[in-house]
Amino acid sequence: MGRSPCCEKVGIKKGPWTPEEDQKLLAYIEENGHGSWRALPTKAGLQRCGKSCRLRWTNYLRPDIKRGKFSLQEEQTIIQLHALLGNRWSAIATHLPKRTDNEIKNYWNTHLKKRLTKMGIDPVTHKPKTDSLGSPTKNSANLSHMAQWESARLEAEARLVRESKLLQATIHNQQLATKNPTQSSRLPCLDVLKAWQNSWLNSRPIANEQ
Repeated sequence: MGRSPCCEKVGIKKGPWTPEEDQKLLAYIEENGHGSWRALPTKAGLQRCGKSCRLRWTNYLRPDIKRGKFSLQEEQTIIQLHALLGNRWSAIATHLPKRTDNEIKNYWNTHLKKRLTKMGIDPVTHKPKTDSLGSPTKNSANLSHMAQWESARLEAEARLVRESKLLQATIHNQQLATKNPTQSSRLPCLDVLKAWQNSWLNSRPIANEQ
């Protein structure tokens, strides 16, 4: 036995929702809550399927839905979770507050999937693509090289920050010991860190994509 349909198909309207229908659904849920989605269309005066009402509310009409451009952090979260979960959009959406699974799925298919492919990464396996001879493509090799430089940059930055804090602590202790604080200028290691960052930024290839 299969699952029973959520409603009778006779007289049920399909296709895009009208502003009048949206208003009816909003007004009913604001006053009564959604309750049973199967019973809601009749109570709200809508000739729609209960599932259609649920999806319309969940993906478009909820007041807490977040709209607009995805941030870099959100993009990275989607890519990382897709590598672990695949196309389980509802599970991925639980890690992006106020984003709907439908919006995340559409953004993946229209932007992130194509971007990974252009970078030489297989959007299904999330591994570098290989040519017919089994060797990494030029794009994936460049990506690997950039990743190595980024890793080295982060390690050097962390080391310089640690050294900076250590030097600052040493100077502070010396000042307390002599009770004659000096007006020290910027620490040399901070200038080195800034120079390193500028060098890394200048060496990065200019992206063609907005």
